[in-house]
Amino acid sequence: MQQSTSAAARGHNVVVVGTQWGDEGKGKVVDWLTDHAQGVVRFQGGHNAGHTLVIKGVKTALQLIPSGIMRDGVACYIGNGVVVDPSHLLSEIERLEKIGLDVRSRLYVSESCPLILPFHVEVDKAREALRETSGAGKIGTTGKGIGPAYEDKVARRALRVQDLKHPERFAARLRELLELHNFALGGYLKSTPLEFQPIFDQAMKMGEALKPMMADVGYRIHTANRQGANLLFEGAQGTLLDIDHGTYPYVTSSNCVAGNAAAGAGVGPEMLHYILGITKAYTTRVGSGPFPTELPIDQPGTVGHHLSTIGQERGTVTGRARRCGWLDAAALKRSIIINGISGLCITKLDVLDGLKEIKVCVGYKLGDQAVDILPLDADDIVACQPVYETFPGWEGSTAGLTEWDQLPLNARRYLERVQGFIGAPIDMVSTGPDRDHTILLRHPYQGT
Repeated sequence: MQQSTSAAARGHNVVVVGTQWGDEGKGKVVDWLTDHAQGVVRFQGGHNAGHTLVIKGVKTALQLIPSGIMRDGVACYIGNGVVVDPSHLLSEIERLEKIGLDVRSRLYVSESCPLILPFHVEVDKAREALRETSGAGKIGTTGKGIGPAYEDKVARRALRVQDLKHPERFAARLRELLELHNFALGGYLKSTPLEFQPIFDQAMKMGEALKPMMADVGYRIHTANRQGANLLFEGAQGTLLDIDHGTYPYVTSSNCVAGNAAAGAGVGPEMLHYILGITKAYTTRVGSGPFPTELPIDQPGTVGHHLSTIGQERGTVTGRARRCGWLDAAALKRSIIINGISGLCITKLDVLDGLKEIKVCVGYKLGDQAVDILPLDADDIVACQPVYETFPGWEGSTAGLTEWDQLPLNARRYLERVQGFIGAPIDMVSTGPDRDHTILLRHPYQGT
């Protein structure tokens, strides 16, 4: 029996994931790749993610809407694995419409997405405040309600996008959920409980605005792919922030790894054809948690200060200064394995321009042991002493280069050593923030 659509007619799909602690430059790469894609899918996280795109010198920050929205005609999907704050989503849509983008006609939001509601935000903030005053130390969340919303999902009590279409059902479930969270807010968390009616009224109003964009996202992207559409699955945060595989408990609340692209979008893993890992030429981290190669960033004249200032290292969502350090190839090796990386894109190579020497962490000393991969236990990571290889820096600028042979010899040697250590090919190098500042060695859509 013949299938109605041949395998040859189906589109080719790419998953883009961060291989560090997020902020690797995924948005720029996704935007660049959407020249070859007809659909872009977000499959996890919420508006705690931030992707900054620079197009013809104009900077645009996205948090929840897929980066493909910046390309005319590209469909954008928010999959069931994403937690959605409807208030933020609508404000982001309005902001993009003000700069002339057509959003509502090509944005599809899964009806199965859990909702982030005002009490999730209050619980998130109150918990962080309590941890700080108790001396337990902050996790470093963005305070946007992401974690509490995922908790409700796992506890099977979440309100979802589809519930917005049913006022009576929504009201009944909201009362029960609000009672639970108000009990925590007014008691243990020593914060102020919230009222039912304002939350309900606002949710119903937003639900009406969202109805035209509600969709069965899994089936839509399955159908589009079988009709020949190339899809791009856009990860948020980074592998080392993954709830299962990251530096727990200093992690986000979702699975950031490539394998979750299937579950978080509602399709099978056979649709994930190529996994592109995004890696900075150095390492950064926002928030708390272990960071073996961290350097001080507040001392002018130091490498850490250079990386922070030249790299303009501030969080897209929070505005917090990012912690900076040398590239940790031993941590990167862990990410390669977890994600099944097909190829890497190295970003921000130009930030290393002008440094006299460049170091790469190739392993650690953990007590009397030599370790060549990031440990699984966060306490062990704290105890790790990085082992470095040192490379000579290069003169001249790599900014904006588009050919491998244009790179200084020492820059090429640096990248080749990293590639050899981690065991995955470098297929792309980003040499600046704009779409065109890219060196292509193997195209994720054309070279597989």
